[in-house]
Amino acid sequence: MKISIVVTQEEHFKFAQEICDTIESSALLRGTGIAKRTPEYIQKKMSNGDAMIALADGKFAGFCYIESWEHGKFVAHSGLIVHPDYRSLGLAKKIKSKVFDYSLKRYPDAKIFGITTGLAVMKINSELGYKPVPFSELTTDPSFWAGCKTCTNFQILQSKENKMCLCTGMLYDPKEKQKTPPRHPFNEAVLSRLKKIKQALFLNKLLSFIFLFKI
Repeated sequence: MKISIVVTQEEHFKFAQEICDTIESSALLRGTGIAKRTPEYIQKKMSNGDAMIALADGKFAGFCYIESWEHGKFVAHSGLIVHPDYRSLGLAKKIKSKVFDYSLKRYPDAKIFGITTGLAVMKINSELGYKPVPFSELTTDPSFWAGCKTCTNFQILQSKENKMCLCTGMLYDPKEKQKTPPRHPFNEAVLSRLKKIKQALFLNKLLSFIFLFKI
């Protein structure tokens, strides 16, 4: 089976709905929050050349798109997804790596960042040279954070004034001198523990609020 990863064009519009459905179903399966996107939005990214798609014999196998903020000061990779039929092949890492290299050429001066709850994505990002950072180091563009409104955790983000959520912020600064291997090695145990601590803290605060409200 040959899988090709290419920059999207209008000929790929036909996959937009399937991409949206796959992203949503995957998030529901994992029980994680997600910023939903419409097929029209995905098609806009495709036509602008701000997305890459993986195709296996003409069928949709994976996808990821690029968003830029603050006039190109920051760039984010969103919607990284692999179709269920093509998982466990290392395809997510291949797509992410391709999009990463493409972003460095398309937006050479931009800091590349992301927020995620997925340990697999954190691992890929870490291997590319990203480092975990507080949300204060990410874009302040309100339109980026507005994209989180459809996420199930948006109320948590709002309550923390966009400074903290269940997601982990990660950043790659092209101006920093990179080392091989990356200087921020991925430690799954540590990040998994951090995620559990975050969840516990938010749950305790939520229970306290409910208790006070009932009184």
